[in-house]
Amino acid sequence: MALINVNPTRMELTRLKKRLITARRGHKLLKDKRDELMKQFLEIVRENKTLREKVELNLKGVYESFLVASAIMSKQVLEQSLMFPKQRVEVDIETKNLMSVNVPVFSFNTKKVDLYSYGFFGTSQQLDISVDRLSELLPDLLALAEKEKSAQLLAAEIEKTRRRVNALEYVMIPRFTEQIRFIKMKLDENERSTTTRLMKVKDMMIKQLIEQRQ
Repeated sequence: MALINVNPTRMELTRLKKRLITARRGHKLLKDKRDELMKQFLEIVRENKTLREKVELNLKGVYESFLVASAIMSKQVLEQSLMFPKQRVEVDIETKNLMSVNVPVFSFNTKKVDLYSYGFFGTSQQLDISVDRLSELLPDLLALAEKEKSAQLLAAEIEKTRRRVNALEYVMIPRFTEQIRFIKMKLDENERSTTTRLMKVKDMMIKQLIEQRQ
């Protein structure tokens, strides 16, 4: 690994040791967060899969009823029947915090005037069935949208957390470790050099003292 220029001093060594401790602590916290995010994500994905299968099955029934109705009724009558809906639905969107991710929570309120925006004369019973089934399916459709958006947001947060974990694990922590090792090596070299010089000075002083006594 290429060394970054650092001052081989004890002050720098202390600073790098503190940064290494912080990096290792952050790495552990981020790994725990990533694992918990994955747990929550997989749970939502499983719920989403079950809900999607249910919604698709019910939508299939709605489409089948509507196709039968469109085959029985004329296009003009069908369009006029559905042109001015009487029922109004208001959707409220809130958020909840899930592992530091704000995921949506959908709720709705139906203004119950009349489910059917047309008279029963001249319309098919299959149209009534499709409209009724679609109305019953609305809670599941909103729940599915909520699960899918939550899964997308969690997936993005997992990817961001994974990049941070990798940056700490494979870049910052090895870099700090290598810098600390480098400074320790330099300090040991300096200490040995100082000891060697002191020993030489001591020998010279002893030799000089002996010569003076002679």
